[in-house]
Amino acid sequence: MNYGQLDWGKTNRMAQVFRPNAQGEAHTVMLAVDHPYFYGPTTGLEDPRETILPLVPYADAISPAKGTLVYSLDPLVPTPVILRVTGGNSMTRREELSNEHIITSVAEAAKLNAVGVSISVYIDTEHQAQNIRNLGTLANEASKYGLLVLGITAVGAKLEPMVKGEGEGSADFDAGRYFAHAGRIIQENGADIVKTYFVDGFEEIREGIQTPIVIAGGKKIPEAEALEFTANAIAAGADGVDMGRNIFQSEDPVAMIQAVRAVVHEGLEPARAYELFGELRAKRA
Repeated sequence: MNYGQLDWGKTNRMAQVFRPNAQGEAHTVMLAVDHPYFYGPTTGLEDPRETILPLVPYADAISPAKGTLVYSLDPLVPTPVILRVTGGNSMTRREELSNEHIITSVAEAAKLNAVGVSISVYIDTEHQAQNIRNLGTLANEASKYGLLVLGITAVGAKLEPMVKGEGEGSADFDAGRYFAHAGRIIQENGADIVKTYFVDGFEEIREGIQTPIVIAGGKKIPEAEALEFTANAIAAGADGVDMGRNIFQSEDPVAMIQAVRAVVHEGLEPARAYELFGELRAKRA
C-alpha cells in the first residue's frame, strides 16, 4: 500500500487501520456510524450501544461523531477511531447539506485518542470553496498531531439524483469521471484517505488517486448485493470499505460484518460469503 511521504505517527496510525492479509496486502473494514450527526436517530442507531458494541471487535476502525463516541463506546475497546469533525447540516434541510463547517477541533479529537478525523467535501456545490477550505484547514491542523484525515466525497441535494441515475441531467452525468475529479481534489488538499463510491468507471477513480481508497456502503441493499459490490470494489483496486447501513441495518449485523471481513481480508467469493452470512446467522438464532 502506498502511504506516500507520511511521518512516523501517520504511518503507524495508517497501519492500525489497514491490516495486512497472508499475502501482505493491506485492507480495512471500517464501521461507519456517524449518520446521526445529520440524520438524527438513524434506524439501527437509535441506541448505538445496543447496535455498535457487538460489532466493534470485528471492525478495523470505527467512524463515529463525538456524541456516539462519548456516550456509546467503551473507552477500553482498542479499535481505532476516525472521528467525524464536520457538521452544521441536517436532513431536515436537504438543500443545505453541503453547508458544512468544522464542528469538533483536532485538539479535541486528539484528546479523545482518535487516530484520524473525517470530513465531507461537496465538490460542484454552492459551498465548494468553503468545503475545500475546511479540508485544508483540517489537514494542516491534523498534521501537527500526526492524525490521519479521511476525506469523504459527498454529494449534495443537486447531485444525488444524478449519481443515482435519476432526474434531469442524469443521462449525461458521468459518475466515474465526477468521483475521480472530486477524489483527486480531496487528495490534493490534504486527505490521507479518500472515501468514495463504487460506480461504473471506478478504474478512472483508482488511477487518478494515489491515497488509499475506501468505499462507502451507501443505502441499505440486500446482503447478497452488498457482498457482491464489496468484492467487485476490492477486485477493482479499492483498499477497503467504510460501511454503515449495510451492516448495522442488516438482518444480522454481527454475521454481516464477519461476511464483509471475509470478502475484504480473505478474498472470499461473494456467493460463499453470503452462505457464510447465513451460517453465522443460523448459529446466533
